[in-house]
Amino acid sequence: MMKRKHSYSQMLVIASALLALAIGPDVTRAQDGQAEGAIFLLLPVGAQAVSLGRAMTWVEGAESSFWNPAGLVGVTESQVALFRGDHPAAGTATATSVLWAEEGTGTLGASYYLLDAGEIDQTDEFGNYTGSITIRNHVGVISAATRLDDAIAVGVNFKIVRFQLGCRGICADEGTTATTYAVDAGFQGMVDKFRVGAMLAHMGPGLQVLNAEQADPLPSRIRLAAAYDIMPEITDNEALSAWVAFEVEDRVRSLGTLSYHLGTELAAGNVDQLSLRAGYVWSDLEQEDGGRVGLGIRFERFDLSIAKSLAVSSLTGETEPVHVTFSIRF
Repeated sequence: MMKRKHSYSQMLVIASALLALAIGPDVTRAQDGQAEGAIFLLLPVGAQAVSLGRAMTWVEGAESSFWNPAGLVGVTESQVALFRGDHPAAGTATATSVLWAEEGTGTLGASYYLLDAGEIDQTDEFGNYTGSITIRNHVGVISAATRLDDAIAVGVNFKIVRFQLGCRGICADEGTTATTYAVDAGFQGMVDKFRVGAMLAHMGPGLQVLNAEQADPLPSRIRLAAAYDIMPEITDNEALSAWVAFEVEDRVRSLGTLSYHLGTELAAGNVDQLSLRAGYVWSDLEQEDGGRVGLGIRFERFDLSIAKSLAVSSLTGETEPVHVTFSIRF
């Protein structure tokens, strides 16, 4: 188990931030004054997603299990995918997906996501150890996607969301668990070298962590994206592509607080492939806006993606470590 030691003041800041990932801090307060809960659902999962600046609603592939499920139609071979990445102050994110693809029918998937803050020691104002807390967030996902025709795909995710706060010793917050469910529904369309995507994310009952009155709504979002391959304007080489994508995200319950996501991907190869990615995020929310970069490699039955966020966390003053996605087709 990962164990972290902090001073009394650092512990208060970090523990408060971690708890806020479940019950919702002021920065996620909607225009009607109601806070959002379970905001860990907004953290990016997957190296491709990080490197594209979270502009993922138009993308096809294994990472779509945690983004737009319609994109799973791009998985034409059954595979297992593993995801790993750290988030400043939030903890270590680990996920896995098992995807079954059936030609002419669609793709089914089962995924699990764990955000683990590890064990955080608590001390009093004199530096004496008083106890420790563990904060873990779990998400289980069942996915299904199919094509309605050559140009249109649809998909849905059903998710079980669980928050766990454990205590050993004397803690400011006693051990707590909370569970709810959510649904994602998505659409993708493609005409020649132009793609669009739209989805509703995290639609479901609020996560009740403290009491029934507290049960803050999930961070439900609407996402709209468009992407265009500009490479045909430059060369006739069909082994090259250069996608430029722009995505807008807004709250479902309180429209008007927008996030903007710009992603680019330069790829070479049809079967085996090398991809260079970059993205940028900026929004009306107090989040880590800034650039991201990444690399993707597809060779025979294996896919590897790595990504690095260049944005600095307002909580820790650090950038995120490298995110990695690895998958094998069978």
